Amino acid sequence: MRLKITHTTEYTYDEPVHYSLQRLRLTPVACSGQTVLSWNIAVDGATVEAGFNDQFGNHTHLVSTEGDSHTVHIVASGEIETVDRAGVFGPHTGFVPLWLYLRDTTRTKPGKLTRELARALPGDTDLARMHALMAAIHTSVAYVPGSTTTETTAEQALEAKRGVCQDHAHIFIAAARMLKLPARYVSGYLMMEGLNEQTATHAWAEVHLGGLGWVGFDPANDLCPDHRYVRLATGLSYADAAPISGMRIGLAGEDLEVTVKVEPQGQSQSQSQS
Repeated sequence: MRLKITHTTEYTYDEPVHYSLQRLRLTPVACSGQTVLSWNIAVDGATVEAGFNDQFGNHTHLVSTEGDSHTVHIVASGEIETVDRAGVFGPHTGFVPLWLYLRDTTRTKPGKLTRELARALPGDTDLARMHALMAAIHTSVAYVPGSTTTETTAEQALEAKRGVCQDHAHIFIAAARMLKLPARYVSGYLMMEGLNEQTATHAWAEVHLGGLGWVGFDPANDLCPDHRYVRLATGLSYADAAPISGMRIGLAGEDLEVTVKVEPQGQSQSQSQS
């Protein structure tokens, strides 16, 4: 499937910003299941300081702001060709050792509810248990936009029984690691029929399974990623793969507006959640 993507982010400040530094992980890379046909990042109101690949292989830009600017406008856009691989990404590659993906983070540290979830999973194989885990999270944690924040932990979302795709991914990762399976967070885009304009990117999880390598699971939609998905970045949790993150010095108030358009080129697919 050929997908046209336009991801617009605008920061508006009520007074000049003394200094800010933002990390952009907004560049899809050519990999299993996706080919980058074209891609561009345009930044207005800020200065692109550097570009590099981080330890997880995510292409990253550092963008700084200082002086009189009250607005920063970032547009990432291009076209991606995708292939349905039924969620199978394949063998592990890169500089980060596989065992690192067993490490807990603040957002994925398991608690009582996570441990109970992991221990109750049915299935005779790791693959079967991961499908059962995806279904259990989809059933027990309602998709409710605005019900959590980027700091919400997997255990907190499980207790509240509500969250967004980020929380579903964190719960899945926490439970998979409880079962001694390497797991990672994936940020990206999802094409949704009848909803070309969205207010956020998407997120899902991947688990490394014997004989298959990395396999993706999207508990928010209870399915394995297919040709409607485009990968941006990966990491241990949200902090490593957030499309935009950073720091700001000063007391200026901030207003953030995000628009994501994912448009299929001549095809339509079934409805999903972001």
